[in-house]
Amino acid sequence: MSNPNIAFIGAGNMASSIIGGLVAKGFDASAITASDPYPESLANLQKVAPVNITDNNHQAIAHADVVVLAVKPQVMKPVLEELASSAQQHKPLIISIAAGIESSSLDKWLGGAMPIVRCMPNTPALVQSGATALFANSKVTGEQKTLADTILRAVGIALWVDQESALDAVTAVSGSGPAYFFLVMEAMQAAGEQLGLSADVAKQLTLQTALGAAQMAIASDVETDELRRRVTSPGGTTAEAIKVFEDEGLRQTFNRALVACRDRSEELAKIMDSDS
Repeated sequence: MSNPNIAFIGAGNMASSIIGGLVAKGFDASAITASDPYPESLANLQKVAPVNITDNNHQAIAHADVVVLAVKPQVMKPVLEELASSAQQHKPLIISIAAGIESSSLDKWLGGAMPIVRCMPNTPALVQSGATALFANSKVTGEQKTLADTILRAVGIALWVDQESALDAVTAVSGSGPAYFFLVMEAMQAAGEQLGLSADVAKQLTLQTALGAAQMAIASDVETDELRRRVTSPGGTTAEAIKVFEDEGLRQTFNRALVACRDRSEELAKIMDSDS
C-alpha cells in the first residue's frame, strides 16, 4: 500500500506519538483520521499534526486500510462490538496497542476473520525512542505486516515474535523495562546526593550517563558484558562498585523481578479473556 488510509480509535498520548512519528517521516497527514470522544484530546492531537478528526468511530474507519486501536483495555470490548458491523464491511488491518487483550478476543468482538496485529510498545515511544514487539494472526498478509512494521517504526524499533505468548515476556523486558531504569536512576541520584553532590548535579550526571551508556551499547559491535569489562579496571573504583552489586545478588533480583512481571502479564491476560 503506497498511500494507505490510517484510522486511530483513541487520540491519547500513544496515538499522538505514533501520528507525530509518521508525519515526521513524511507520511501524509491528510490520510490519517483520529476519533476520540473528548474534544480536548482531538485539539491536542491537531497541534501535533493536521490530521482529520472526528468523534464518530464509524466515520473514522469508513475508508481505512489500517485501524490502530489506542483505547484503554477496559473499554476495548464495547468499542469494538459497536464497530464490528463497519469493520466487517471491508476488513481493514487491525493494530492493537492495548496491553493484556489477546488477538482472539479482539477478533471475536469485531465479528471474526479479521487480520490483527497485536503490539506491545513502551512509553519511550512518546519521544520516538520506543521498543515495540508485534505478533500477527493468520489473517495478516505479508503486505500488511510490512505496513504494521512501518507504522510502529515511526516511534522506535519494531521486532516480530512468532508466538503471541511471547508478548508476556516482552512486557517483562521492554514493556515494563523503562520503570526499572527509572528506579536505577532514582537510586543513583539519591546516592550521589548522599555523597555530597547537589540534587541538580546528581540528576544531570545520572541521566546523561544512562543516555551515554545506552548509546554506546547500541553503537557498539560487542556485547554489554564486554563493554562493562572495558570500564572495570581490576582493583579499581568501578570494580569495587560492581563487586557490591554482585555480592548483593543484583542479577538474581532482576531475574526474579522479570519472572514476576511475566507471570502477572499472563494472569491479567487470563482475567481479560474471562471477562470477554
